[in-house]
Amino acid sequence: MLSNLSIDNYALIDALNVQLDEGFTVITGETGAGKSILLGGLSLVLGKRADLSLLRNKENKCIVEADFKISDYGLQSFFDNNDLDYEDTTVIRREILPSGKSRAFINDTPVTLDILSNLGDRLIDVHSQHQTLELTENDFQLKLIDALADNKKYLNSYSKSLSAYNRVQKELEKLIDFQQNATKEQDYTAFLLNELESAPLKEGAVEELEEEQEQLSNVELILEQLSKADQLFNDDQIGVLSLGAEIKSAISKLSGFGKQYSELHQRIQSAFIELDDVNAQLQDLQEGVEANPSLLEEVNAKLQLLYGLLKKHGANDIPELITIKGSLAAKVLETANVEENIALKTKELQELKSILEEQSLTLSKRRKAVIPDLKKQLEENLSLLGMPSASFQITLNPSEDFMSNGMDELSFLFTANKGSDYGLLKKVASGGELSRIMLVIKSVLAKYEKLPTIMFDEIDTGVSGEISNRMANIMRDMSGKMQVFSITHLPQVASKGNHHFKVFKLEEENRTKTDMKKLSEDERIVELAQMLGGKDVSDSAMAHARQLLN
Repeated sequence: MLSNLSIDNYALIDALNVQLDEGFTVITGETGAGKSILLGGLSLVLGKRADLSLLRNKENKCIVEADFKISDYGLQSFFDNNDLDYEDTTVIRREILPSGKSRAFINDTPVTLDILSNLGDRLIDVHSQHQTLELTENDFQLKLIDALADNKKYLNSYSKSLSAYNRVQKELEKLIDFQQNATKEQDYTAFLLNELESAPLKEGAVEELEEEQEQLSNVELILEQLSKADQLFNDDQIGVLSLGAEIKSAISKLSGFGKQYSELHQRIQSAFIELDDVNAQLQDLQEGVEANPSLLEEVNAKLQLLYGLLKKHGANDIPELITIKGSLAAKVLETANVEENIALKTKELQELKSILEEQSLTLSKRRKAVIPDLKKQLEENLSLLGMPSASFQITLNPSEDFMSNGMDELSFLFTANKGSDYGLLKKVASGGELSRIMLVIKSVLAKYEKLPTIMFDEIDTGVSGEISNRMANIMRDMSGKMQVFSITHLPQVASKGNHHFKVFKLEEENRTKTDMKKLSEDERIVELAQMLGGKDVSDSAMAHARQLLN
């Protein structure tokens, strides 16, 4: 509920701050006193567009702030989804700067107008005689039927199933698209994979092949140098091994003359053993090296294959090619399995479809069961409001499509007169009739679900006498379950309020401004008397006003 409203520097309002209570609040005032200005200011915190021309002082910013008690509205998820701090008493603020820029805040967090508007729709329903489009929309009409049928938990279950159905349907469409595209590419993908699988892909393969290629390409040079080294090792006169043997023999004769000679002999012995090993390896290498043109050709072919694959796939090294091979293998496997996956998804979709059809049938049965009662309530209440011949024709027809609220197409037809054809509300009901229909629909809704604060803006225009009294009774009854405001010119309506505010103009320092005050009981009597008989209040008007209040 709206607990506080403050408006600064807006139109004819300098500064206004009012505390508001639950129940039925009426707002009165002479024509032109500024009731529409009050609504205009309130609309800013509900997310409506700002008009810079409405700044009272063009050099100062306009600030509108509203406090709402929202603990009963189940809005925690809205705050979570929009990354807002939740407070049981939530403060909405709107600022219009002299530059024309607008800023909006929810609990001091900056928000967009879309977020503000979405929250505003959940907090206040402002209804005037000209704002009845919602009444003519099927979703709203179906919401009324669902409220009577207590379909909330059934709609939640249906909504979850529908979300799952839509998700699986998208997954199936994606698989089918993949299959269609993959079929075209499958041969090429398999070819690329086969090419990589046939290649010698292992880490370091390029380096090994390049080394082998270098050796095979230089066989003559290698053999020439190995032979030269062998000769230097094994020549009888100047060979390294012959000279080494002589050195070893000479020093061995000194090893008994001291530690230093013994250690030197050991070192020469070790060096001679190492030289002997080197010579043996040299002999082995000479025997193993031979010209092999066919092997060289094979190595060259493998290298060219790897170089080509690296270039083709834009890879820097063999590990990258191995990763690409894995991706191609997965894609080939996925293509091979896509038909099976399509079959599984199709089956899952059919199962969800069956669940949705069953849930839709349950919703439809529950809706049909309450339509007679809804029709009766609406027609009886409209009869009390001066429309004794008002009649509704409400039917549900099955749809083949899954909609957000089931598979029912609603036909909600109306006639105000006996013998007249039924038609759509927006085509056959006048503005005054729509206002009364909206009032009774909202009053019925209020019995079955928690509604936001509602503000009726002169909904009683064109109504007088006993009908206005009955409209007031309906609004007062509604206020037992929700906060209700009524801006009215009728004393019969104003007298039914739990709280009464008056909007008025006054002049200060040659400037006109709009203000608003809560009336005491005595002030209400005077206000009602003036509404009954004009400025010059008579004793009979005062008596009538007291009678209305009592």
